Amino acid sequence: MPRKTRFFLPDVPNHVVQRGRSRSPVFFEPADYLFYLETLRKALLKYDVLLHSYALMTNHVHLLMTAKNKTGISQVMQYVGRFYVPYVNNKYGFSGSIWEGRFKSNLIESDRYLFCCMRYIEQNPVRANMVSIPEDYLYSSFHANALGLSDLIVSPHTLFTQLSDDKSKRHAFYRLLFDETISQDDLNKIRLGYASGTPIGSNNFKENIASVVGRKVGHLSKGRPVKRED
Repeated sequence: MPRKTRFFLPDVPNHVVQRGRSRSPVFFEPADYLFYLETLRKALLKYDVLLHSYALMTNHVHLLMTAKNKTGISQVMQYVGRFYVPYVNNKYGFSGSIWEGRFKSNLIESDRYLFCCMRYIEQNPVRANMVSIPEDYLYSSFHANALGLSDLIVSPHTLFTQLSDDKSKRHAFYRLLFDETISQDDLNKIRLGYASGTPIGSNNFKENIASVVGRKVGHLSKGRPVKRED
């Protein structure tokens, strides 16, 4: 079965999802999350990639990143895997890859879906019934984006900084977004998007991507709906 095509473009946000093999856990204790985050921090610096939002779940990760070139995100994920997989295997006596194949990803039209995708990621622990509110979950970017707490791996997207010149107001505006529930339509778009590699955005956005990469994008395959991927 042919692999789904992944699209990467400079300066366009990309929602990356990577799951544990057979949906098995990839984090077992706090030290594991911290090791992953530190490895990710080094990778982001090495390959000049910006991370806007993240959530490390028990058996998968969500990352929203923007790279300066089309290879940056793949390089980041390869770097993290090169160090995190041996770390887990050596620590817990496993062997082989801990990940379920390649990571999934899709491009996001920032003007229309950046904040929606950020909320989707940071609300993941709430939808999974792990916590009742996003700020109660330790391993996500909500504390940086909504509360203004220091997080060395988070880099605000330009649209985020444009919310206000005042940092406290910026974070307050962002918190207000969480007062509204993400619509089922947007949830479906996000889930189908990264599951299939389909860019999320307007027709014009998809046409521009198609023009750059030289092939059609934005057409989901027909058939049964994609299983809930949270």
